Amino acid sequence: MTDRNDIQDRVLEQIAPFNKKGVELSDATTFAGDLEWDSLTVMDFVAAIEDEFDIIISMNMQAEIETIGQLIDAVAKLIG
Repeated sequence: MTDRNDIQDRVLEQIAPFNKKGVELSDATTFAGDLEWDSLTVMDFVAAIEDEFDIIISMNMQAEIETIGQLIDAVAKLIG
């Protein structure tokens, strides 16, 4: 079982290439607002997260995830 800090480190590592503006990242950082990602960037990022953790994030789940913290919690739940 992977702990939340490990998941967070791996998620932040995946965000780095997409963080073009060098936004300071925290659990409260939003993908649309703070990082200003468009839908294509989100799709690419979700694919990277799915590959990194060998999971599938459903469209319904994606629609509910707005912040880095929510993503970390969702990944933790999926890898259970």
